[in-house]
Amino acid sequence: MRTVRVATFDGPGAAPQIQIVPRPNVPGKAALIEVGACGVCGTDLHILKGHWPKPLPWPFTLGHELAGVIVEKGDALEVDFMGNPLEVGSKVMLPPLMPCGECYYCAHYPEHANRCLNPTYYGRYLPFDKPPHLWGGWAEMVYVDLEMLPATKIYRLPDDMSLMLGALTEPLACCIRALNRAVSINGFRFGDTVVIQGSGPIGILMITAAKEMGAGRVIMVGAPENPRLALCREFGVEATVSIDEHTTAESRIDAVREIVGGFGADLVVDCSGHPSAGPEGIEMLRDGGTYVEMGQFTDAGSIETNWHRICIKDIKLVGSWGITANDLPAGIDMLDRARDRYPWRQMQVEFPFSEAGVAEAVRSALEMRCVKATILPNAAID
Repeated sequence: MRTVRVATFDGPGAAPQIQIVPRPNVPGKAALIEVGACGVCGTDLHILKGHWPKPLPWPFTLGHELAGVIVEKGDALEVDFMGNPLEVGSKVMLPPLMPCGECYYCAHYPEHANRCLNPTYYGRYLPFDKPPHLWGGWAEMVYVDLEMLPATKIYRLPDDMSLMLGALTEPLACCIRALNRAVSINGFRFGDTVVIQGSGPIGILMITAAKEMGAGRVIMVGAPENPRLALCREFGVEATVSIDEHTTAESRIDAVREIVGGFGADLVVDCSGHPSAGPEGIEMLRDGGTYVEMGQFTDAGSIETNWHRICIKDIKLVGSWGITANDLPAGIDMLDRARDRYPWRQMQVEFPFSEAGVAEAVRSALEMRCVKATILPNAAID
């Protein structure tokens, strides 16, 4: 195969188009990775809605929750970020962006390197004259070159892990980091009661992260009942509280407090990104509890929307955005350990790699007809 098919978009609201790009040469520290599975993330949907705050190089290829197989690599690329050997045939995942290691945040606040001022996108600069390039997972292949971009990271997956499961590494790692942020301020301890707001992919993966990291009880607040809340119960939540036309913020708060008992939950995690989630979730907490905000596009609102309750209730508020390089191995390890304990495949719906297939994957995710739409550019390689 001397050419590669990629799905591109000309801008927000545009339909996907399958483009053909040349297969690149692969020098010493580079690799060409055949994509087996790539999820449709909420960030992809926001970009396609025109919500991204900075200019984007349209047309380009979306997709960053990817897992694939190395089909060609340079001789100098010998190990992954953790020192595991890399070979042709190795299963790997790539994070969407990684810290540069040199800017002010990377140098002075490495624990907040996810706020890097010059983040590296794995295929941000490639040896092609013009777009589209191989730097998105909704494509048959992606290309990485650690010589051109030394901050690029590759992570090897276990040989017997399916690429569908491996494609969940990045979003699960985001959940692990968020909970570790709470742990770092003594805001999440073994046996704590956890309420999760938002039953989308991140919310469901947060169920797994919370249970695997020691939560005593997990309650989900979300919608719709099918397929999402039903799947949350399959993943082991104790109870679900529905967000629908029959409920209000006050009734949902009352329902959570009735389920939890006592004064409220120890930890509430917003995985919804909805502007109203914060004020509602704070009232689900006990005094002295911890609130973790994961909604990357959330407009938290103003004092008038009750955010002054952060002070009055003396709670801990933790912001968590994305991941650092050290969070991803934890995601791989957790998927590996818990691969048989949860119905992972029930959250993923497969879509073929075609213009119609990519468009349907996006529509399905937008309309919440599935939990995690997953595009399969090379389905046979799993």
